[in-house]
Amino acid sequence: MALMPKRVKYRKFQKGRVKGKATRGNRVSYGEYGIQALEAGRISNRQIEAGRMSATHYLHREGKVYIRIFPHKSVTSKPLETRMGKGKGEIDHWIAVVKPGTILYEIGGVDKETARAAFARVAHKMPIKTRFVTRSHTV
Repeated sequence: MALMPKRVKYRKFQKGRVKGKATRGNRVSYGEYGIQALEAGRISNRQIEAGRMSATHYLHREGKVYIRIFPHKSVTSKPLETRMGKGKGEIDHWIAVVKPGTILYEIGGVDKETARAAFARVAHKMPIKTRFVTRSHTV
């Protein structure tokens, strides 16, 4: 099931820019280990779901995976071979805007090497550089 908000105040967003480092959501809060973004980027709902599936599949129902990001922002696109004008396109997919330092996922209830191996698989699904962090290791 694709991640998307139940309802939003405005359907269509402007692109915007990602400036600065994360001041919130930059510490491991729920599990013992986490995966942290090292650069700014936009992560789609499909990429978030792919990361979750790869982590849970690797853990074999051992431990718990926490998703710390949610795709609140819509991205629109116009159909191919459409002329300019006629307004903004329809919603294509949803994204999470991520700043450097944001914790993307957390894992609890497993040892460090298992968590590191699971997050290595998750990192391959992400469009940005990431690093493995523990609860004590923060920005």
